[in-house]
Amino acid sequence: MAAYGLTRRNLLSGVAAVSGAAFAAPVLAQRRLSPSDRVNVAVIGAGGQGASNMGKLTSQNIVATADVDYDHVLSALKDKTGNIAPSKQALKDAYDKAERFSDYRKMLDSRKDIDAVLVATPDQHHAVAARMAMERGKHVFVQKPLTYTVQEGRKLLALADANPKLVTQMGNQGHSGDDGRRVVELVRAGVIGKVHTVYIWTNRPVWPQGVNRPAATPAPASLDWDLWLGPSTVGWGYNAAYAHFNWRGWTPFGCAALGDMGAHLIDFPFWALEPGLPTRVETRHTRWPGNESLWDMKQPPKLEGFPLASVTHYEFGHAKDGPLTFIWSDGDLLPAQPASFPPGLKMNQEGGVLFVGTKGMLMHDTYGEKPVLIGAGLTEAAAKVPQSLPRIQGSISGHEMNWIRAIRGEEKISNPFEYGARLNETMILGIVAMKNEDAILWDGAAGQVTNNPAANAYLTREYRKGWEL
Repeated sequence: MAAYGLTRRNLLSGVAAVSGAAFAAPVLAQRRLSPSDRVNVAVIGAGGQGASNMGKLTSQNIVATADVDYDHVLSALKDKTGNIAPSKQALKDAYDKAERFSDYRKMLDSRKDIDAVLVATPDQHHAVAARMAMERGKHVFVQKPLTYTVQEGRKLLALADANPKLVTQMGNQGHSGDDGRRVVELVRAGVIGKVHTVYIWTNRPVWPQGVNRPAATPAPASLDWDLWLGPSTVGWGYNAAYAHFNWRGWTPFGCAALGDMGAHLIDFPFWALEPGLPTRVETRHTRWPGNESLWDMKQPPKLEGFPLASVTHYEFGHAKDGPLTFIWSDGDLLPAQPASFPPGLKMNQEGGVLFVGTKGMLMHDTYGEKPVLIGAGLTEAAAKVPQSLPRIQGSISGHEMNWIRAIRGEEKISNPFEYGARLNETMILGIVAMKNEDAILWDGAAGQVTNNPAANAYLTREYRKGWEL
């Protein structure tokens, strides 16, 4: 654990600094499962990404679903002709047999037979839903970002740490991919030498962002808007600009491009290089929506919608091999090419990662796919590097079933909260720096911003009554 630049004990002690008290309560006992057992699975957020995840789990018992709009869930099962897609028929049949709930709190209180819960809601619900499930002895799979705030991530990590029999998985499927694991092996083996800079980019947002908040409109009859808001205290009225997909661009509900794609793209350099948590983070961005000027603001910006594009510099002062910088770019901004970058080679506009080392470079697409070595003799050197990481059955497509197999004791879990919470914290600190409008110095062991105490307010949030963490 020391390879992360801090011990687990120090990181968990930082929960008190962030949240006021450590959070490591014991949970209810879990049902013992063997490889021959089918796992009783429930889903919170059954449409959209939830339907994609649950489509991989139809071999299990899907016993309950919780969603605020079942018309939306049904649409996720249909093809362009309006009929149930053949690939979704098994999921449709499973959903039809499962008990339906609109409020996941009621589902978790009433269905005692649930073994495992998959959370695929908007970001503002992730930590609340996961905590409630874990407290009731349920294994959890939580979509990325793991949590909306740093505080929430540390609380879930403390709960998982106190209850090691719970199997936890973060929903960044690339972590289970063969290509991504090979990237980690090659970087760790020193094929490209000592890495000093990593460029990371994405074309997100692919949803409206950088726009002013719209007026409220009547919600569809099928949607329970109050439950959709859940823990959020903003009290905004419904608009299609928020639900069911575009919430990522609005600060009360999502974490922008960093929250959407950071878990896929920052993952591999964070995994391969084991730099610890960042020690300095600075985010520059286009103007906040609702403000006429970026630089000449007479009052603090409205933090309602995220800026259209941003660039975040992460500096890792505890990296084991010396100074290390990650540079994140979103909003379709590609990084500048290093001087030795081959002129005929193109960066994938949709997203990718470029490791720059003393012997050469390694570039890959999103999810760690299609790695390319750049530099003389690197391909030959890579061929001599043995496999050192286990491969997950099914690779990227097996991420969900890896969780099931781990619950049954058949396979090691791919991305537990022990790792995912640290990756998530690194991502979310970029949002903290963005809201702070200045660089932050981060003490990971204490869980505090040290150069600007006011920025610590962005590590936490308030919760609506009945939705407290």
